[in-house]
Amino acid sequence: MTEPTFATQVSRWYERNARDLPWRKPDVGAWAILVSEVMLQQTPVVRVVPAWEAWLARWPEPRALAEDTPAEAIRMWGRLGYPRRAVRLRECAVAVVERHGGVVPDRLDQLLALPGVGTYTARAVAAFAYGQRHPVVDTNVRRVVCRAVAGEPDAGPTTRPADLVATEELLPVEPAAAALASAAFMELGAVVCTARAPRCAVCPVESSCAWRASGQAAPVGPTRRPQRYAGTDRQVRGLLLAVLRDATGPVPHQRLDQVWHDDVQRARALAGLVTDGLVEPVGPESFRLAGDGPAVPLP
Repeated sequence: MTEPTFATQVSRWYERNARDLPWRKPDVGAWAILVSEVMLQQTPVVRVVPAWEAWLARWPEPRALAEDTPAEAIRMWGRLGYPRRAVRLRECAVAVVERHGGVVPDRLDQLLALPGVGTYTARAVAAFAYGQRHPVVDTNVRRVVCRAVAGEPDAGPTTRPADLVATEELLPVEPAAAALASAAFMELGAVVCTARAPRCAVCPVESSCAWRASGQAAPVGPTRRPQRYAGTDRQVRGLLLAVLRDATGPVPHQRLDQVWHDDVQRARALAGLVTDGLVEPVGPESFRLAGDGPAVPLP
Protein backbone atom coordinates (compact mmCIF):
# COMPACT_ATOMS: atom_id res chain seq x y z
CA MET A 1 0.00 0.00 0.00
CA THR A 2 1.28 3.45 -0.89
CA GLU A 3 2.34 5.58 2.05
CA PRO A 4 0.12 8.65 2.58
CA THR A 5 1.58 11.88 1.30
CA PHE A 6 2.57 14.77 3.54
CA ALA A 7 -0.63 16.61 2.61
CA THR A 8 -2.78 13.56 3.28
CA GLN A 9 -1.29 13.03 6.73
CA VAL A 10 -1.76 16.63 7.74
CA SER A 11 -5.26 16.79 6.26
CA ARG A 12 -6.37 13.70 8.19
CA TRP A 13 -5.01 15.23 11.37
CA TYR A 14 -6.85 18.49 10.61
CA GLU A 15 -10.18 16.75 10.08
CA ARG A 16 -9.90 15.29 13.59
CA ASN A 17 -8.33 18.23 15.42
CA ALA A 18 -9.23 21.52 13.71
CA ARG A 19 -10.42 24.31 15.96
CA ASP A 20 -14.12 25.11 15.70
CA LEU A 21 -13.88 28.58 14.17
CA PRO A 22 -17.03 30.23 12.78
CA TRP A 23 -15.59 31.11 9.36
CA ARG A 24 -14.79 27.43 8.77
CA LYS A 25 -18.40 26.28 8.82
CA PRO A 26 -19.58 24.87 5.45
CA ASP A 27 -22.32 27.47 4.88
CA VAL A 28 -20.02 30.48 5.28
CA GLY A 29 -19.70 32.47 2.06
CA ALA A 30 -16.82 34.20 0.32
CA TRP A 31 -17.56 37.63 1.80
CA ALA A 32 -17.47 36.30 5.36
CA ILE A 33 -14.22 34.45 4.65
CA LEU A 34 -12.70 37.58 3.11
CA VAL A 35 -13.63 39.58 6.22
CA SER A 36 -12.10 36.95 8.48
CA GLU A 37 -8.84 36.91 6.55
CA VAL A 38 -8.50 40.69 6.72
CA MET A 39 -9.27 40.74 10.43
CA LEU A 40 -6.85 37.90 11.20
CA GLN A 41 -3.87 39.81 9.84
CA GLN A 42 -1.60 40.47 12.86
CA THR A 43 -4.52 39.86 15.24
CA PRO A 44 -5.15 36.83 17.50
CA VAL A 45 -8.12 34.58 16.77
CA VAL A 46 -9.64 35.17 20.21
CA ARG A 47 -10.01 38.88 19.45
CA VAL A 48 -11.22 38.36 15.90
CA VAL A 49 -14.16 36.01 16.57
CA PRO A 50 -16.49 38.53 18.32
CA ALA A 51 -15.48 41.34 15.95
CA TRP A 52 -16.12 39.14 12.91
CA GLU A 53 -19.53 38.07 14.20
CA ALA A 54 -20.57 41.67 14.91
CA TRP A 55 -19.28 42.87 11.52
CA LEU A 56 -21.20 40.20 9.59
CA ALA A 57 -24.35 40.80 11.63
CA ARG A 58 -24.28 44.43 10.52
CA TRP A 59 -22.91 44.01 6.99
CA PRO A 60 -23.70 40.45 5.84
CA GLU A 61 -22.97 41.28 2.19
CA PRO A 62 -20.50 43.63 0.45
CA ARG A 63 -23.24 46.02 -0.71
CA ALA A 64 -24.37 46.67 2.86
CA LEU A 65 -20.88 47.84 3.83
CA ALA A 66 -20.30 49.68 0.56
CA GLU A 67 -23.42 51.77 1.13
CA ASP A 68 -22.35 52.73 4.64
CA THR A 69 -19.71 55.33 5.46
CA PRO A 70 -15.99 54.85 6.07
CA ALA A 71 -16.56 56.36 9.53
CA GLU A 72 -18.96 53.57 10.47
CA ALA A 73 -16.46 50.95 9.32
CA ILE A 74 -13.81 52.57 11.54
CA ARG A 75 -16.22 52.69 14.47
CA MET A 76 -17.21 49.07 14.01
CA TRP A 77 -13.56 48.05 13.85
CA GLY A 78 -13.20 49.35 17.38
CA ARG A 79 -9.95 48.37 19.08
CA LEU A 80 -9.09 45.47 16.79
CA GLY A 81 -5.90 47.25 15.78
CA TYR A 82 -4.49 48.58 12.51
CA PRO A 83 -7.76 50.42 11.68
CA ARG A 84 -6.62 51.20 8.15
CA ARG A 85 -7.82 47.65 7.44
CA ALA A 86 -11.40 48.78 8.08
CA VAL A 87 -11.17 51.51 5.44
CA ARG A 88 -9.58 49.17 2.94
CA LEU A 89 -12.22 46.53 3.61
CA ARG A 90 -14.94 49.05 2.84
CA GLU A 91 -13.08 50.11 -0.33
CA CYS A 92 -12.94 46.43 -1.23
CA ALA A 93 -16.70 46.12 -0.72
CA VAL A 94 -17.30 49.11 -3.01
CA ALA A 95 -15.12 47.53 -5.70
CA VAL A 96 -16.94 44.19 -5.37
CA VAL A 97 -20.26 45.97 -5.90
CA GLU A 98 -19.08 48.12 -8.78
CA ARG A 99 -17.02 45.50 -10.62
CA HIS A 100 -18.70 42.20 -9.73
CA GLY A 101 -22.32 42.96 -8.93
CA GLY A 102 -21.83 42.53 -5.19
CA VAL A 103 -20.40 39.00 -5.39
CA VAL A 104 -16.84 38.35 -4.26
CA PRO A 105 -15.09 37.08 -7.42
CA ASP A 106 -13.64 33.58 -7.63
CA ARG A 107 -10.82 34.33 -10.08
CA LEU A 108 -7.43 34.92 -8.52
CA ASP A 109 -6.55 37.85 -10.79
CA GLN A 110 -9.82 39.59 -9.92
CA LEU A 111 -9.29 39.01 -6.21
CA LEU A 112 -5.76 40.41 -6.43
CA ALA A 113 -7.16 43.55 -8.11
CA LEU A 114 -9.42 44.37 -5.16
CA PRO A 115 -8.28 47.15 -2.79
CA GLY A 116 -6.48 45.84 0.26
CA VAL A 117 -6.32 42.26 -1.04
CA GLY A 118 -2.77 40.97 -1.35
CA THR A 119 -1.09 37.73 -2.34
CA TYR A 120 -2.04 35.83 0.79
CA THR A 121 -5.64 37.06 1.15
CA ALA A 122 -6.51 36.49 -2.50
CA ARG A 123 -5.28 32.90 -2.41
CA ALA A 124 -6.95 32.26 0.94
CA VAL A 125 -10.34 33.35 -0.39
CA ALA A 126 -9.90 31.38 -3.62
CA ALA A 127 -8.99 28.25 -1.66
CA PHE A 128 -11.23 28.45 1.41
CA ALA A 129 -14.31 30.01 -0.20
CA TYR A 130 -14.15 28.47 -3.66
CA GLY A 131 -12.17 25.26 -3.11
CA GLN A 132 -9.43 26.09 -5.57
CA ARG A 133 -5.86 24.82 -5.68
CA HIS A 134 -3.55 27.66 -4.63
CA PRO A 135 -0.63 27.81 -2.19
CA VAL A 136 -1.95 29.76 0.79
CA VAL A 137 1.19 30.84 2.59
CA ASP A 138 1.28 32.71 5.89
CA THR A 139 3.87 32.65 8.67
CA ASN A 140 2.53 29.37 10.05
CA VAL A 141 2.59 27.60 6.70
CA ARG A 142 6.08 28.82 5.89
CA ARG A 143 7.32 27.48 9.22
CA VAL A 144 5.72 24.04 8.68
CA VAL A 145 7.13 23.67 5.17
CA CYS A 146 10.54 25.02 6.13
CA ARG A 147 10.87 22.58 9.01
CA ALA A 148 9.24 19.48 7.61
CA VAL A 149 10.67 19.69 4.10
CA ALA A 150 13.77 21.89 4.16
CA GLY A 151 14.92 20.87 7.65
CA GLU A 152 15.43 24.44 8.82
CA PRO A 153 14.20 25.66 12.24
CA ASP A 154 12.84 29.01 11.05
CA ALA A 155 11.47 30.35 7.78
CA GLY A 156 12.38 34.00 8.31
CA PRO A 157 10.15 37.07 8.56
CA THR A 158 8.80 37.48 5.01
CA THR A 159 7.15 35.37 2.32
CA ARG A 160 9.23 34.84 -0.80
CA PRO A 161 8.24 33.44 -4.22
CA ALA A 162 10.16 30.28 -3.32
CA ASP A 163 7.78 29.74 -0.38
CA LEU A 164 4.80 29.68 -2.74
CA VAL A 165 6.56 27.19 -5.00
CA ALA A 166 7.58 24.91 -2.12
CA THR A 167 4.07 24.91 -0.67
CA GLU A 168 2.36 24.31 -4.01
CA GLU A 169 4.54 21.25 -4.61
CA LEU A 170 3.01 19.67 -1.49
CA LEU A 171 -0.61 20.23 -2.51
CA PRO A 172 -2.72 17.41 -3.96
CA VAL A 173 -3.71 17.78 -7.60
CA GLU A 174 -7.44 17.67 -6.90
CA PRO A 175 -8.61 21.23 -6.01
CA ALA A 176 -10.86 20.38 -3.06
CA ALA A 177 -8.16 18.22 -1.48
CA ALA A 178 -5.62 20.98 -2.07
CA ALA A 179 -7.86 23.56 -0.37
CA LEU A 180 -8.27 21.22 2.61
CA ALA A 181 -4.51 20.72 2.78
CA SER A 182 -3.93 24.48 2.72
CA ALA A 183 -6.17 24.90 5.76
CA ALA A 184 -4.48 21.93 7.44
CA PHE A 185 -0.95 23.28 6.93
CA MET A 186 -2.00 26.57 8.47
CA GLU A 187 -3.66 24.93 11.46
CA LEU A 188 -0.67 22.69 12.10
CA GLY A 189 1.63 25.70 12.25
CA ALA A 190 -0.75 27.64 14.47
CA VAL A 191 -1.33 25.04 17.17
CA VAL A 192 1.40 22.36 16.90
CA CYS A 193 4.44 23.49 14.90
CA THR A 194 4.68 26.77 16.77
CA ALA A 195 7.68 29.08 16.62
CA ARG A 196 9.15 28.66 20.10
CA ALA A 197 7.47 25.61 21.69
CA PRO A 198 6.59 23.09 18.96
CA ARG A 199 4.57 20.10 20.14
CA CYS A 200 6.43 17.55 18.05
CA ALA A 201 5.10 14.58 20.03
CA VAL A 202 1.58 15.16 18.65
CA CYS A 203 2.58 16.21 15.14
CA PRO A 204 1.16 13.96 12.39
CA VAL A 205 4.37 14.22 10.35
CA GLU A 206 6.89 14.03 13.20
CA SER A 207 8.41 10.80 11.88
CA SER A 208 9.17 12.28 8.47
CA CYS A 209 10.05 15.83 9.53
CA ALA A 210 13.42 16.85 8.13
CA TRP A 211 14.01 19.32 10.95
CA ARG A 212 13.40 16.68 13.63
CA ALA A 213 15.74 14.35 11.81
CA SER A 214 18.44 17.03 11.75
CA GLY A 215 18.40 17.38 15.54
CA GLN A 216 18.45 21.18 15.38
CA ALA A 217 16.89 23.10 18.25
CA ALA A 218 14.16 25.69 17.89
CA PRO A 219 15.41 29.29 17.71
CA VAL A 220 15.86 30.86 21.13
CA GLY A 221 15.02 34.48 20.33
CA PRO A 222 12.01 35.89 18.51
CA THR A 223 11.95 35.84 14.71
CA ARG A 224 10.83 39.45 14.82
CA ARG A 225 11.69 41.89 17.52
CA PRO A 226 8.54 42.64 19.56
CA GLN A 227 7.11 46.06 18.78
CA ARG A 228 6.96 48.47 21.67
CA TYR A 229 3.52 50.04 22.07
CA ALA A 230 3.54 52.27 25.16
CA GLY A 231 4.52 55.81 24.31
CA THR A 232 4.60 55.25 20.54
CA ASP A 233 2.77 57.15 17.83
CA ARG A 234 0.61 54.06 17.43
CA GLN A 235 -0.64 54.43 20.99
CA VAL A 236 -1.35 58.13 20.47
CA ARG A 237 -3.22 57.37 17.24
CA GLY A 238 -5.34 54.87 19.14
CA LEU A 239 -6.18 57.42 21.82
CA LEU A 240 -7.17 60.02 19.23
CA LEU A 241 -9.30 57.52 17.31
CA ALA A 242 -11.06 56.44 20.51
CA VAL A 243 -12.26 60.02 21.08
CA LEU A 244 -13.36 60.42 17.47
CA ARG A 245 -15.15 57.04 17.38
CA ASP A 246 -17.24 57.96 20.40
CA ALA A 247 -18.16 61.40 19.08
CA THR A 248 -21.42 62.13 17.28
CA GLY A 249 -20.02 65.09 15.37
CA PRO A 250 -16.79 67.02 14.76
CA VAL A 251 -14.41 67.10 17.71
CA PRO A 252 -12.71 70.42 18.56
CA HIS A 253 -8.94 70.47 18.44
CA GLN A 254 -8.87 71.44 22.13
CA ARG A 255 -10.57 68.15 23.06
CA LEU A 256 -7.99 66.13 21.12
CA ASP A 257 -5.21 68.09 22.81
CA GLN A 258 -6.23 66.46 26.10
CA VAL A 259 -5.46 62.89 25.06
CA TRP A 260 -1.65 63.19 25.03
CA HIS A 261 0.84 65.47 26.74
CA ASP A 262 3.45 65.77 23.97
CA ASP A 263 2.25 68.41 21.50
CA VAL A 264 4.70 67.43 18.76
CA GLN A 265 3.96 63.71 18.96
CA ARG A 266 0.21 64.29 19.16
CA ALA A 267 0.27 66.54 16.09
CA ARG A 268 2.34 63.97 14.20
CA ALA A 269 -0.06 61.17 15.11
CA LEU A 270 -3.09 63.22 14.08
CA ALA A 271 -1.47 64.16 10.78
CA GLY A 272 -0.76 60.49 10.16
CA LEU A 273 -4.41 59.60 10.72
CA VAL A 274 -5.42 62.23 8.18
CA THR A 275 -2.85 60.99 5.66
CA ASP A 276 -4.08 57.42 6.10
CA GLY A 277 -7.66 58.42 5.34
CA LEU A 278 -8.96 57.62 8.82
CA VAL A 279 -9.62 61.19 9.97
CA GLU A 280 -10.51 64.40 8.15
CA PRO A 281 -10.43 68.05 9.20
CA VAL A 282 -13.69 69.97 9.51
CA GLY A 283 -12.87 73.64 9.20
CA PRO A 284 -9.69 74.99 10.79
CA GLU A 285 -10.14 73.67 14.34
CA SER A 286 -12.12 70.40 14.32
CA PHE A 287 -11.76 66.82 13.14
CA ARG A 288 -14.00 63.80 12.52
CA LEU A 289 -13.73 60.24 11.30
CA ALA A 290 -13.33 60.05 7.52
CA GLY A 291 -16.63 60.27 5.67
CA ASP A 292 -18.64 60.77 8.85
CA GLY A 293 -21.97 61.85 7.46
CA PRO A 294 -25.08 60.51 5.74
CA ALA A 295 -24.49 57.35 3.74
CA VAL A 296 -25.01 57.58 -0.01
CA PRO A 297 -26.60 54.52 -1.68
CA LEU A 298 -24.69 53.05 -4.60
CA PRO A 299 -26.35 52.73 -8.01
